[in-house]
Order: sequence, then structure tokens, then C-alpha cells
Amino acid sequence: MSRGYVQVYTGNGKGKGKTTAAIGLAIRSLGAGKRVLLLQFMKNKTYSEHAVLAGLSPDLTVETMGKPFFVAHEGMLSAAQLAKWGEDVVVFPPGQPPRDYLDTMRRGVDRAKQAVGSGEYDLVILDEINVALFFGLATWEQVQAIIRGKRETVELVLTGRGAPPELLQAADLVTEMREVKHYYHDGVEARLGIEN
Repeated sequence: MSRGYVQVYTGNGKGKGKTTAAIGLAIRSLGAGKRVLLLQFMKNKTYSEHAVLAGLSPDLTVETMGKPFFVAHEGMLSAAQLAKWGEDVVVFPPGQPPRDYLDTMRRGVDRAKQAVGSGEYDLVILDEINVALFFGLATWEQVQAIIRGKRETVELVLTGRGAPPELLQAADLVTEMREVKHYYHDGVEARLGIEN
């Protein structure tokens, strides 16, 4: 690649294929002899893809930032939703995220800056960073610094719902994944090997 671009995969809701599309791009890049970093924000290695990605290629590095935490601003979830999620969701007032989450995201941002500027990778995927932006766990200034620090030949992909207008403007390619129909609405939970 003579020039790397900035790609954004976004769209409302969970389970719409943003991470899946990014992993597909990673596999395509590996097949072309490229070096890839998949840096996942707001996740740990509990998803099914982690069982295979680690051994897929020596040119693929998979790193996760934190626990598989689900966060919400106060008032975003109904009482029924809060009861369903229980201790698996952390609720905080807008603009007041927990310090340990901010620290985890800052480490991820620092790693992303290093990765896009080091020349070690041809493709860097920042999975779910858009969600970190949406919840105020990362700032636009931090993400902008990642983009600005990118080597010209590095392809950078940022995924997650709720990508802000500033990011959409800065990107070279934006794909919005839109739900037309989803079985979640029929009460189907995330299925192992499909959504998880």
C-alpha cells in the first residue's frame, strides 16, 4: 500500500457487524502479507474470535483494553433493563465516568498512538473506540491525535456505534451499518459463535 486511509465502521445498536467486518479486513490484509494490530477497547478476551485469532498468523497481534464492561449514562436504561443487566453494567452520570475506566482507555489510546506511528503495523484496527468516545471514556482530541500521528502508509480502522460527526468528517471512508431486521427484538440473546 502506498497510502493508508482512515476507515470508520459505525451504526446504531449492537450486533450489526462492525467488529465482524473489521476482522474480515484483518484476515484479508494478513492474506496479502500485511502486519495487523487488532486493539479492542472495552473488551477482554472472552469473545469466540479470540479462540482462533491468537494462532491465526504471527503477523496478527490482538490486544484488549479492560474488562468486557457495559456502560450506560444515568437514565439511558429502563428499570427492567437495569434488572436484566444487574452487575454487568456500570451506570454513571454523563461526564463523570469512573476513574479506572478512564485510565484503561488512556492506556489504549497511548498504545494506539504508538502502533500507528511505529511502522510495526500496516493495518491498525481500533475496535469499539467509537463507543468509548460516545461515553466520554476517550476524547475527540485523543482520537484526533491518533489519526494525526498515523504514518502515511498505515490503514486505520475505527469501529463502534455512535461515531461522532468530527470523526466522520476526518475519515476517508465511512460505512454505516443499519439494522433492517434483527432477532434480538424477539428475545434472542447473543449466540455463541455468531454474536459472541
